[in-house]
Amino acid sequence: MKRHLISAADLTRDDAVLILDTAEEMARVADRPIKKLPTLRGRTVVNLFYEDSTRTRISFEAAAKRLSADVINFSAKGSSVSKGESLKDTALTLEAMGADAVVIRHHTSGAPHRLATSGWINGSVVNAGDGTHEHPTQALLDAFTMRRHLAGAPDGGPTHHRGPGDGTGRDLAGRKVTIVGDVLHSRVARSNVHLLTTLGAEVTLVAPPTLVPIGVEHWPCEVSYDLDAVLPTSDAVMMLRVQRERMNAAFFPTEREYARRYGLHGARMARMPEHAIVMHPGPMNRGMEITAEVADSTRCTAVEQVTNGVSIRMAALYLLLGGNEPAIAAAPPAPARTEETSTP
Repeated sequence: MKRHLISAADLTRDDAVLILDTAEEMARVADRPIKKLPTLRGRTVVNLFYEDSTRTRISFEAAAKRLSADVINFSAKGSSVSKGESLKDTALTLEAMGADAVVIRHHTSGAPHRLATSGWINGSVVNAGDGTHEHPTQALLDAFTMRRHLAGAPDGGPTHHRGPGDGTGRDLAGRKVTIVGDVLHSRVARSNVHLLTTLGAEVTLVAPPTLVPIGVEHWPCEVSYDLDAVLPTSDAVMMLRVQRERMNAAFFPTEREYARRYGLHGARMARMPEHAIVMHPGPMNRGMEITAEVADSTRCTAVEQVTNGVSIRMAALYLLLGGNEPAIAAAPPAPARTEETSTP
């Protein structure tokens, strides 16, 4: 792997499979009474968040702590950033404090890349979401979730979970993934298109014409405006949140009209193949892009994705900051048995 994790497009097939397989190992830790590894003891991970976040920030914090790293949570609100401090000066402050890794979420696309290439930080930089650009660890946890559910026979036969070492990089080859909704403002969609195609999946974007990015014809995916047409052949359907906070114009007539044409409800879910799953990166707008019936169904993996996010982020931090030894030490060999001999 490279020194930083900025974009899903930077990951080779081998990089992606390594992270996914390592995450399988990390997932075992969650089943232990004590969910801790000593792997990153003595390392310092800073969560530098310029945007509000619940799942991503807590997930990175849990991941670092489970690897025994020291964690510093830095929020732009209530810090010198609110007084006008620049990204450069904030970065130099974190460097002076000995940060080994900086996990950054920023409202400006390209901020993590700037931080990684500026020389202000000597440690690793992990992109936790930048503007409308990318969110690579979300794409990795989504791929991890799909791989666990869809690694069965290519004809859509019974699903099964693969264990560590089973990931060949072909788990998602030929799988059809449909990403629906506000693609224009979605960093999750961009990262998923890059990563899933690297892993061999076929991605189709479904959105109103006004929410399809300019230049999408150069993306390695298909585009459709008819959700009902693609559902019967989809192995996974990922519903995106409509990001009202990034909208400065009317991108569709009404919320009701959007839900009618692009929302996933029970009747639409019934048109999906039996093995297909419903995904959502969260937070959800229930009743808009997804109904409560679908969100709370057994086919929806939204909560499982949160759990898998911790394993993926543990794997990413481990590979960026440790990485040379097995993540989980092998059990020591059992002592040889000696047969007791009785004295006559």
